Amino acid sequence: MYKYDLFGIDKTSSEYKKIKSHCHQKAAEMLLDLCCANKGVYIKVGQHIAALDYLLPTEYVQTMKVLHSHAPSNKLEDVYKVISEDFKKKPKEIFLSVDPEPLGTASLAQVHKAFLHDGSVVAIKVQHPYVKNHAKVDMKSMEIMVKIVSLIFPEFKFQWLVDETKKNIPQELDFFNEGKNAEKVAKMFQCYPWLVVPKVRWDLTTSRVLTMDFVEGGQINDLEYINKNGLDRFEIADKLGKLYSRMIFIYGFVHSDPHPGNILLKKAEDGSCEIVLLDHGLYATLSKDLRVEYSQLWLSILNKDKQGMKTHSRNLGIEGDIYGLFACMISGRTWDSLMEGITRKKPSLKEKKIMQDILPTVLPKINEILECVNRQMILIFKTNDLMRGIEYTLNTSNRMASFKVMSCCCIRSVYGDKMDKARSIIDKLKIVATQYWLLFKINIYYAFLTINEVYRNTVSRNLCLYTQN
Repeated sequence: MYKYDLFGIDKTSSEYKKIKSHCHQKAAEMLLDLCCANKGVYIKVGQHIAALDYLLPTEYVQTMKVLHSHAPSNKLEDVYKVISEDFKKKPKEIFLSVDPEPLGTASLAQVHKAFLHDGSVVAIKVQHPYVKNHAKVDMKSMEIMVKIVSLIFPEFKFQWLVDETKKNIPQELDFFNEGKNAEKVAKMFQCYPWLVVPKVRWDLTTSRVLTMDFVEGGQINDLEYINKNGLDRFEIADKLGKLYSRMIFIYGFVHSDPHPGNILLKKAEDGSCEIVLLDHGLYATLSKDLRVEYSQLWLSILNKDKQGMKTHSRNLGIEGDIYGLFACMISGRTWDSLMEGITRKKPSLKEKKIMQDILPTVLPKINEILECVNRQMILIFKTNDLMRGIEYTLNTSNRMASFKVMSCCCIRSVYGDKMDKARSIIDKLKIVATQYWLLFKINIYYAFLTINEVYRNTVSRNLCLYTQN
């Protein structure tokens, strides 16, 4: 389609851009139809595509965003059938009423608002009746397709995708597991009063039906909701950054499906923003060794340390010169930006365009990385992609606060490991002193960057006013 429609047209002309955009839109709609027709695993892939704002053409991202919470839904009778089968009761014996319109529909289940006989309001997540059987067929089909593609195009290796899907789908299909994850993360982050994890109603939960307290809010990418409620986009991004930095670098227990349909916002009584975390079916559990290596790799990226990037990439399974591409994949930035310093050079539309242009040429190398890298990293890649997509939508991807939080968490992870290995009190005191000195330097450095940015913005604004006068 692309070659046929664009054949013979000057690439620098406006006509070329217009036709190319039309091709993107047509292809995106075909892909959406494919995902909706096959459902299940295919919708999960579509959701991920919808989060790659910083990497893929806008037409694909905007078209696929409908899958975040408005994927094809089942009739209420199908929902009632699952409830009846699991509870051995009629739905009306359990629920006073169930809203026929789903609050949201995703790849594996749909959610309905319901009232209990005691008057309390809950959200019931009911698995699609076909999904377990379809998942097995989808995974087998995917495995066969991957083998065929590998035979025809040896440079494209997608076995990592099959392995991860096989491992993750069974976890996501067990709603008991999801309930336990929700309680674990709520307890883990009880120090954050702004984080809301709906309470699980265990007496109304089975492996296919999950009942939780109902919490109202708007999706994190709903800019109209954010503006209407007077919420601060930078506060939202900072809180989300704190949450995920601690998940990845400190606790090693990472919510791995943070697409916009799974993160809601609500306005607190004091006017600040609360984050509601939903869908706890998929978590990455990172080993301590991986957390420390990943923390050291990020510190190397932030410090423009090429040798450090190479060493810690190798420890994560990446050999040779492709460590540079690996660092770019993790940071979502070009190599030139890494070498200039990503704490100083902000992301730009020009950089996004460069990344989109070079993506087709490096796809075989990306596949090589995904085949070789420590398997625990696969879900981190997915999480990073989804988080960057949210930041891009909020237009907060150039904030420096995220690097400060990440740097501090990385240092605590690395020096926490050193503390565990220290044998003497003197060694431990040295480690503590070094850690706090580094944290102090980070705070001073980012304070300087903030003051410098405020100064430059003030000068620029005054210059504009002077020019206008």
